[in-house]
Amino acid sequence: MKTTAGRRFFLIGGGVMLLAAAGWLLLSLNRWTFPSPGDSGGPAPAASLAEDTIVMMFPSGSYPRDFPLVQAEINRYVSSKINARVDIRLVERGVWWEKTGLLFASGQQVDLMFTAGWMRYADEVAKGRFLPLDDLLANYGQDILKTLNPSVIDAGRINGKIYGIGTNKEFASSKGLVLRRDLADKYGIDLSSIRRLEELGPVFRTIKENEPGVVPLQVRADRSPFTFLMQYGLFDMLGDGPGVLDRNDPSMTVVNLPETEAFARYARIMYEWNQAGYLNEDAVTNKDPEFEAVKAGRAFAYAESLKPGFDRQASRDTGMPMTAISLTRPFTTTADTTSAMFAITRNARHPEKAMMFLNLLFKDKYLLNLLNWGIEGKHYVKKSDNVIGYPPGIDAKNVGYNLNQPWMFGNQLNSYLWANEDPDLWDRYRKFNEEAEKSRALGFVFNPDSVKTEIAACLLVDKEFLPAINTGALDPDRTIPMYLEKLKAAGAEKVIREKQRQLNAWLASRNAGGEAP
Repeated sequence: MKTTAGRRFFLIGGGVMLLAAAGWLLLSLNRWTFPSPGDSGGPAPAASLAEDTIVMMFPSGSYPRDFPLVQAEINRYVSSKINARVDIRLVERGVWWEKTGLLFASGQQVDLMFTAGWMRYADEVAKGRFLPLDDLLANYGQDILKTLNPSVIDAGRINGKIYGIGTNKEFASSKGLVLRRDLADKYGIDLSSIRRLEELGPVFRTIKENEPGVVPLQVRADRSPFTFLMQYGLFDMLGDGPGVLDRNDPSMTVVNLPETEAFARYARIMYEWNQAGYLNEDAVTNKDPEFEAVKAGRAFAYAESLKPGFDRQASRDTGMPMTAISLTRPFTTTADTTSAMFAITRNARHPEKAMMFLNLLFKDKYLLNLLNWGIEGKHYVKKSDNVIGYPPGIDAKNVGYNLNQPWMFGNQLNSYLWANEDPDLWDRYRKFNEEAEKSRALGFVFNPDSVKTEIAACLLVDKEFLPAINTGALDPDRTIPMYLEKLKAAGAEKVIREKQRQLNAWLASRNAGGEAP
C-alpha cells in the first residue's frame, strides 16, 4: 500500500511528465512555422483585447524579410473593417503535414487553413478537420457568392456540404517546363518546336557540357516533369489514393497509375537524365522552391503547371528572362477547380470573423494586393491603376516582400499586374478557362472515408518509392515491380474498386438528370 507521500510523489511526477510532453508538442509546432508577429505566446497587447484574433495558416516557400511590416498594415486595415486582427502563420512546405497533424492533435487555434484537391482535401474532410461552410457563406460571404461561378463553389462540396472556398483564378492548366531564355539564346537552342519531354534531352546535354555550375533541370521529390505529367497532365487523379483516369480513354475505367505504359515510359526518361547528371544531386531530399536555384544562377529549368503569362511570372520570380514550353494541352479537372481553397477548421475560435476576412479578400482590392505584393512605395510602385513595378533600386532579388502566391487568395482577378505582364492577362485567363479540355469526371469528388485505412497504407508505400521514381534516382524497371507489389499488399485494388463504384454512381446520377458525361 502506497504512503501519502508516495502517492503525492507519483501525482507530482506524472504531472511533470504531462507538462513536459505538452511542452514538447508546442515546441514542435513552433519549430515548423516561420516566425510570425503575434505568435510569441505572450499576453495580447492591451489595444487588441477588444478584437478577435483570427489565425490564418498557409504553406510558403520562404519568410519574406518585411513580412512583419506587411502584417502590421494588414491588421491596421482589417481592424477598421471587421474589428479583428489576423495572425498569419507561414508554414514551410516541406513540413506542412507534420505541422498540421500536431496542430490538430493539440487543439491549437487555427481559423483559416489553406487546402486543395491536391493536398488531401477530401481526406481532411473525412477526418473531421474542417467545418461545413454553407451557413457561414450565406451569412458572411456575399461577395464570394457574387464572384465565384456556382460550379466552382460546388466543387468544394463533399456529401452535400461545402468545406472549402476556392480562389477565383484560372481553372485549367497545361504541364511543362520553364527555362532560362538567355542560355537558350546563347547556344542557339530552338525551343519553339519542342512538344515532347524526351526532346529536351539534347537541350540539357548542351547546358551540362557548356555551363559548369548550372544544373540543367532542378527538381524535387514531389515536383519534377514526371510528377506534373502523371498528376493531372495525362491523367485525372480522381482525388486521394490509387486509381486514375487516362484523359484520352473514353471508357471511364479507373486504372492503377504505376501499371500504365506512360508511367514506365516517363520514369525511364527521368532515370536516364539522372544518370547523365542533368538533375540536381539533392533531388530526393531538397525541399526549396525550384525557382530559387534559377534565381541564384545554379539552374537552367524546372517543371511547372502552366497558364497564360506564366513565363513572365517566372521571369519576375527568378529575376531572369524565362520562357515556357507546354507538353500537354490545357486540361480542367475537379482538382483544378479545387486547386487553391481555404477552409475553416474545427479548431477555429472565430469562424464568423474568419468568413468575413475571407470575404474581404474577394471584395477589397487594397487588402488583397497588400497581402500579395506588400506596401505601396516600399515593395512596389504603381505604373497605372492596375499595373505595378519595383521601386528604384529594388528588384526581384532584393525586395523585402516576395510572397509571390497571388493564386492562393481571394479574387486573383483583382490583383495588380506587373509591368512585364500582359495587360490583358485576366481576359486571357477567362478564355483559357473556357477553351480548356474538360475531364470526363469534372465535378466528381471521391469520398475516401470507406477506404481511408487502405489509402493511408498506400501513402506509406508512395513515400517509400515515389521520391526515387519521380527524380530518376533508381532504375524503374527494377523499382516499379516492387512498388506495385507493395501497393497491392496495402490494399490499392480495394481503393480502385471503390473509386470505380463511386464514379459509376456519379455518372448514373448525371445521366439520369440528362447531363452527358
